[in-house]
Amino acid sequence: MAAAVAKSVGIKLDYRNEQPLAASTVSGSSVDPYVEDEPTVGEWLSRFKPSGGGAKRYIRSLFPFWNWIFHYNFSWLFGDVVAGVTVGFVVIPQGMAYALLAKLPPEYGLYTSFVGFLLYWAFATSKDITIGTVAVMSTIVGNIVTKVQKTHKDIAAEEIARALAIIAGAVLLAIGLTRLGRIVELIPLIAISSFMTGAAFSIGVGQVPALLGISGINTRGATYLVIIETLKNLPKAKLDAAMGVSALAMLYAIRIFCNIMTKKQPHRKKMWFFLSTLRMAFVILLYIMISWLANRNVPGVKGSASKAKFKILGRVPRGFQHAGAPNMSPKILSAIAPDIPVTIIVLILEHIAISKSFGRINNYVINPSQELVAVGFTNLLGPFLGAYPATGSFSRTAIKSKAGVRTPLAGVFTAVIVLLALYALTAVFFYIPSASLAAIIIHAVGDLITPPNIVFQYWETSPLEVVIFFAGVLITVFTDIEKGIYTTIGASGGLLLWRMLFTHGTVLGKVKIHRATTDAIASAPVRDAYIPVNHRDGTNPLVEPESPYPGIMIFRFTGGFTYVNQQGYMDELVAHAQHIARPTQLNRYAKLGDRPWNDPGPRRGKQIDEDDHRPTLRAIVLDFSTVNHLDVTTVQGLIDVRDQLDRYAAPDVVEWHFASVSNRWAKRALTTAGFGYVNTQRAHSRKHWNPVYSFASLDDNTTHKRTDVESQGVQSRGKVAALHGLNRPFFHLDVQAAVESAIQGVEYELQHTSSSDGSDREIVHGKEA
Repeated sequence: MAAAVAKSVGIKLDYRNEQPLAASTVSGSSVDPYVEDEPTVGEWLSRFKPSGGGAKRYIRSLFPFWNWIFHYNFSWLFGDVVAGVTVGFVVIPQGMAYALLAKLPPEYGLYTSFVGFLLYWAFATSKDITIGTVAVMSTIVGNIVTKVQKTHKDIAAEEIARALAIIAGAVLLAIGLTRLGRIVELIPLIAISSFMTGAAFSIGVGQVPALLGISGINTRGATYLVIIETLKNLPKAKLDAAMGVSALAMLYAIRIFCNIMTKKQPHRKKMWFFLSTLRMAFVILLYIMISWLANRNVPGVKGSASKAKFKILGRVPRGFQHAGAPNMSPKILSAIAPDIPVTIIVLILEHIAISKSFGRINNYVINPSQELVAVGFTNLLGPFLGAYPATGSFSRTAIKSKAGVRTPLAGVFTAVIVLLALYALTAVFFYIPSASLAAIIIHAVGDLITPPNIVFQYWETSPLEVVIFFAGVLITVFTDIEKGIYTTIGASGGLLLWRMLFTHGTVLGKVKIHRATTDAIASAPVRDAYIPVNHRDGTNPLVEPESPYPGIMIFRFTGGFTYVNQQGYMDELVAHAQHIARPTQLNRYAKLGDRPWNDPGPRRGKQIDEDDHRPTLRAIVLDFSTVNHLDVTTVQGLIDVRDQLDRYAAPDVVEWHFASVSNRWAKRALTTAGFGYVNTQRAHSRKHWNPVYSFASLDDNTTHKRTDVESQGVQSRGKVAALHGLNRPFFHLDVQAAVESAIQGVEYELQHTSSSDGSDREIVHGKEA
C-alpha cells in the first residue's frame, strides 16, 4: 500500500542503490555479524511518548525538596537558621531601599522579599540563591513605571509593577514547566558581565543626588547626564550629605577592617565574616538612632516626614496592607507590553548566572528549567501579597553561602525575620534617613561591577568579546540599561553567527609520533598522527606533515557543519582537492570549444602540460569529530561536491570515508545521500572492493581490544564484533582507521586492475609508478 502511494506521487523508495555487504563479507566463526540499523522517525517520537513512570519522574522533579527533606537533621537546621537570620538582617534595609529604586513605597520591598524567601525553597535546586528585590530589576521596574506614567498618569506605580511581575512570572513558569531552560545558554557570560557592570554604575550614579540631598535631578535619564547635573548642583547639597557620605564611608570602613582582621586572625574568620555581613544592619540602626535624636523634637515631624531636618523614609504600613488580586486590565497590559521582554531577560540573567556560579563554587549542579519554575512561581503568586518582580540577588546569595547554609530551607527563616520586621519594626523605619538608604544601594551595587583584573582575563581569552563588554557598558551609560542589555546580547549573537559563518576547515597531514620521555625517544614505539598542515593549531612549524597517501586528502570540520558555513567548507575542500591532485584525464576535451569558461586551459598555441606529476584524486577522508547534526543544505553540499570531484577524477570515482560520526541521525542523512556504503551506480567505475572494518573484542580476557582487519578474514583471539555495521564500510571509528581503509581500498584496486588488464603499472611502496 505504502509503495503504491509513493509511486503515485513520484517518490522513489529504492533510490539508494545499495550494494549488499552483509555478514558473509567477513569470514570466521569468531566474528559477530553486526549490521547497523538506521534510526527511524517512530523511534525518535517514541522518546516523547508519555508513560506513567515518566509522569511520576516529571512531577517529582518539580519539587526537588522531596529528595532531601526526609534526611533533614539538627546540624542542617543550625546552619540554615544562622544563614537565614543573617540574610534577614541584610535584606530588610536592602529591600526597602530597592523598592524606592522601583518608584514604589518601601513596604513593597519587604513584601517582595518575604514571598521570595517563603516560596523558593520548595522548588529550589540551589541551596545558596536568594530570591527577592535586586537593584537592577528594581531600577528597570522604576524606569518602566516612569515611562508608562508619562502617557497614563492614572495608572498607579504599584499596579504597573505587580502586573509586570505576573506576566513575566507566567512566561518563566511556562518555560520551566516545558523544560526549555537551556535557552538561557543563549546569553553568554560577557553579556551578563557587561549588563551588570553598566547597570551597577548607572544605579550608583543615580543614587548620588539622594546621597547628597540634591533635589531636582532626573536620575532616570542617561547616566552621563546625571553625572553632569550632579556636578553642576554640588553647591546645593544639604544636611543629607552628612547622613549619606558618612554612612557610605562607614560601610566600606567596616568591610575593609573585617577583611584585614580575617587575614591577620584566620582562626577567627567566621566571626569577622559575620561582623562584616551585619554591617548594613548596624549602620542603618545607628543612623535611625541619629535621625531620631535629631528629629524627635522637631514640631510636626511625627505627623509628616517632610518636617524633618533631612529627608527620612516616613511611615511604613504595618503588615500586608496591599494584599489582593492585582489589576490586570487591558489598559495596563498594553502599556507594559513593550517592556515585558527586557523584564524577562533580566529575571533570567541574574538568577541563572548567580545560581550556576554558586553551584560550581559549592560543588552541585542546578537545573535551569527548575530554577525558572521557582522564579516564575514566585513572581506569579507574589503580586497577590503586593510583590513586584523578584529574582536572585548576588550579594545576599554570597552572604548566605559564606554563612554556612545547608539547604534551601534557610529561606523560610529569612522570611520569618522579614515578617517580624513588617509587624514589629515599621515604627522604627519611620526615621531611616533616605541618604543612608542611598549609601546602602551604592555600597551593594559596587560588588556587581566587574573588576579590572577579570576584564583583563576576558581580553586574554577573547579580545572581541571585550569590545562587546565595553560597548554594552558605554551604551548603558549614554542611553539606558535596556539598550545596553539588547546591545550585548545582540552583539554576542552576531559574533557567534560570524564565527560560524566564517569557519575554516583544515587539511590534515601525517606525522610520525614517538610517545616517550626525552630520555627514551630512540627506543620509543612510533605511531601515525594527523595534524593540520597549516599549523594553525600551534603545532611546531618545523615539523612538516606529509600526505597520508598520494591522492588521499583528510579534511577536518573545525566548528560544526551547518547550512550557515557549508558553502565555505565545500569551497575549501574542492580547492584543496584540486590543488593536491591533477585531473585523471589531462586532455579531457577533444576540441577547444568544448572547454568550459572556468577551465580554459593553456593559451592558444600552447600545449597542455603532460608532465603534471601530481597524483590523481583517489579518496576523501572527512573528520566529523566536531559535527553532530546535518541538515538538508549540508547534505546537498556534500552531494554536489562529490559529483564535482567525480567529474574531476573521471573515469575513476572518489571514495568518501567518514571518521568519528557520533550521531545516528547524521549517519542516516549521509546514507540517504549515498555515502557510507557501496553504491551500485558508482561501483561500475571501481570493480574491486576490499573494505576495512574496526573490530572490538567481546572477550574480556583477550588483549586485542580493537583490530583493523581486511574483510577476507579476521585473525583475532576470542569473539570480536565490528564497531560499525558491515553494511556501512565507509564509516570509521577515527581518522586513523579511515585512512587505513582508504589506502587499503586504493592499493587493492590498483593491484587488481594492474593484474586484470595486463597494464605495466606497478605498486612501489604503496605508490603508483
